[in-house]
Amino acid sequence: MRESTVRRPRKEFDPTPHRRELVAIIDEIAAGSDLDARAIDQILKKYPRGGTGFFSRSEIIAGFRKFGSTRERDLDEEGFVERLRLRPVRTLSGVTPVTVLTKPYPCPGKCIFCPNDVRMPKSYLSDEPGAQRAEDNRFDPYLQTWNRLRAYQSMGHPVAKVELIVLGGTWSFHPEAYQVWFAKRCFDALNDFGKGVDRRAEAGAAPVRFRELPSRLDGRALEASYNQIVSGLLRDAHGSELLHSSESATWAELEAAHLVNETAACRSVGLVVETRPDQISPEEVRRIRRLGATKVQIGLQSLSDRVLEANRRGCDVAASRRALRLLRGAGFKLHVHWMPNLLGSSAEQDADDYARLFDDPDFRPDELKLYPCSLIESAELMGNYERGEWRPYGHDELVDLLAGCLERTPSYCRLTRVIRDFSSRDIVVGNQLTNLREVAEDRLRARGGSCRDIRAREIRDVEFSAEALALSDQVYRTSIGDEHFLEFATAEDRLVAFLRLSLPDSPLPDPELRNSALIREVHVYGDSLGLGRRTEGGAQHMGLGKRLIDRAAELARAAGFEDLAVISAVGTRVYYRSHGFTDGDYYQHRPLIAA
Repeated sequence: MRESTVRRPRKEFDPTPHRRELVAIIDEIAAGSDLDARAIDQILKKYPRGGTGFFSRSEIIAGFRKFGSTRERDLDEEGFVERLRLRPVRTLSGVTPVTVLTKPYPCPGKCIFCPNDVRMPKSYLSDEPGAQRAEDNRFDPYLQTWNRLRAYQSMGHPVAKVELIVLGGTWSFHPEAYQVWFAKRCFDALNDFGKGVDRRAEAGAAPVRFRELPSRLDGRALEASYNQIVSGLLRDAHGSELLHSSESATWAELEAAHLVNETAACRSVGLVVETRPDQISPEEVRRIRRLGATKVQIGLQSLSDRVLEANRRGCDVAASRRALRLLRGAGFKLHVHWMPNLLGSSAEQDADDYARLFDDPDFRPDELKLYPCSLIESAELMGNYERGEWRPYGHDELVDLLAGCLERTPSYCRLTRVIRDFSSRDIVVGNQLTNLREVAEDRLRARGGSCRDIRAREIRDVEFSAEALALSDQVYRTSIGDEHFLEFATAEDRLVAFLRLSLPDSPLPDPELRNSALIREVHVYGDSLGLGRRTEGGAQHMGLGKRLIDRAAELARAAGFEDLAVISAVGTRVYYRSHGFTDGDYYQHRPLIAA
C-alpha cells in the first residue's frame, strides 16, 4: 500500500523580507499601460524572488496591499489588479465557487468502486486539492470558508457573490444538528469576511487527529470497514459520540446568519450539498431547502439495476427517479454524477446508458459530472480486478466513448467535470490524463462533431454587443411537466444568460408551491462583479436577468398559473424583491394576476 506523506500547513506569505523586489515590480506595473502577459513576465524575471524563483501574482498583490506603489499613489487595488491582468477563470461563470468538505463520517453506501481513505470523507482522497484544504483546516466549516475567501481575494478574484459547495460523503446521513451547524458556520464566515472580521481563532470544531490514522485500507483484504475505523476514532475523540457537542446549532441561529447574509458584502448566491438517491424523502427535501440550499449533487452512477447491484450501490434506478422528481419539484438544480466503466458494464452499454440520461424525462439533469471509473487501491474493486472480473477501458475506447457523450449532451445541461482530481500515484489502473475532456473534444472535432453543452458555450471574457443578443426558448419534458430553458446567446452561439422555468402538470407536493410555476435558476455569465458594480461590455448588470424573469412570468401567466415562485439563494433575496417577489416560508413569490 502507498504510505501517506505528512504535509505541513501552508505558511501565509509575508512580503516584508521582499520589499525591495516587490516595490520595484509594483512600480513598473503601475507605470505601464495595457501590459500583456509577456511584458509582466519580463518584469518578474528582472526581480526574482530570493535571486532564483519568481513571485506569483498573489504574492505581488500581497505586496501592493502592504507597500502600495511609490510611482502612482492614486492607483487603487482594483486598478492594480486589472493592470496585472489576472484572468479569473474560476469566476468567469459569474460567481466565485467556495468548496468545503464535511469531516470523515460513516456512510450508508458500500460501493465497491469507492475509495476507503479513512482520513477523508467517504469517496475522497487526501491528495485531491479540495480535500487537502479541508484537512489543513481540520474540516472546520468556518476555517475552510474564511481561508478560501482570503485565498481568492489574494489572487484578485471578487468574493461578493459566492456559491458554497458542501461536499463529503453523504450529506443527508449526517445528524440534523451537524448539518445546521455546518451551514451556519459557513454563513458566519461569509458574513465576517465581508466585514473584515477574523474569528478563526474561535473556530469551534473540536480537532480529530485523522492524520494519525494508518495508511489507507487495502481493498483486497478489508479487516475493518471505513465506517468501523472512522466511527471508532470519532468515539475515542468525543467520548462515545460521533459528534462533538460544539458541532451543533439551532435553526433559529442559522436563520439569524441567513438574515445577516442577505445584505452582507460577501453573499451566498448558491448553496450546494451532496447526497444519495436513497436518502431523499419529502422531509429531507424540506430540510435541505431550509438550510438555504439551491442545488443538489446526487450520484446516480448508472441507469442499469444490474450494474448498480454488481457494484453494491445499495439503491436502484427507481430510487433515482423518485429522488430527482422530488428535488425538481422543489425547485433544486440537479447536478448528477454518472460513472462509465463500472463492473458489469461495457463501452457500448455505457453509450446507451448516457443517451438514456437525456432521452428519459425522469432524468435530464441540469448539470453533470462524468467520472470514468479508476481503480484506487483502497477500493474493494481491487479484488475484482485481480480476479479478472473488471478491466479499465483502453485509451481509445474511453476517449471514443467520452467524445460521444460530449456530443449527446444537450445545450441546456452543463458538463462540469470529466475526471476526478485523483493523483496519478493513487490510481492503480485507469485514466490518468488530467486533460481528458480536451482530448475527447479533439477526438469529437476530428470526426466532424461538436460539443454544445453550457460549459462549451459560456461567454466567459468574450466581448459582445447586448443589442445583438437573441432570446430563445428550448422546451423539453421532465418528470413534473414542461421545462423552459430561456437563454440569451450571441450569433456565434456564445451563452450569456439563461433561466430555467418549470411549468408543472399538477400541483407540486410542497403546500407553498401548490399553485406555482417555478423558476429554478437564473444565471448571467461573465466576470463575477462586486455587488452593485457595472462593467462596460460585460454580461452582468445589463438587465438580462430582469428580461428573463419577465419572459418567464409571461409564459407562466399564459399557461394559467397565478403565481411565479423562485428558489432563491439567501444572498439573492434582495435581488428578487426588487423584481416584484415577496418572501414566503422557503421561496419567494410574484403574483401573476392583478389584485
